[in-house]
Amino acid sequence: MDLKLTDSASTFYINEIPLQKGDTLRLFVRVGGVGSGGFSVGVIKDSPQKTSYTLNKNGVTFFVNEDDFWYLDGMTIDYNEDFGYLDFYSPKFEQTDHPDLEDEQIKK
Repeated sequence: MDLKLTDSASTFYINEIPLQKGDTLRLFVRVGGVGSGGFSVGVIKDSPQKTSYTLNKNGVTFFVNEDDFWYLDGMTIDYNEDFGYLDFYSPKFEQTDHPDLEDEQIKK
């Protein structure tokens, strides 16, 4: 499992939720992203499991449970300050909101 959470993305989560040192935030696959009807990354304050993948940023533990590795493995989460939104990139999927669709299906 490899997830990259940039400093700007972690700072965004810490400030917006808000989070404090020692808090834990679970990143998970969410069905029904805004306007997509597909997949997106959800967040919830939760406690990691023994098998969770964890990242520590600024004293906050961000984690992913095994059931969500398939989607978040290899993903980079960044915050674009110029546009004010989170950017999710995965080299495994052409479309992160509909990862199982082929390019031709999306264009129709």
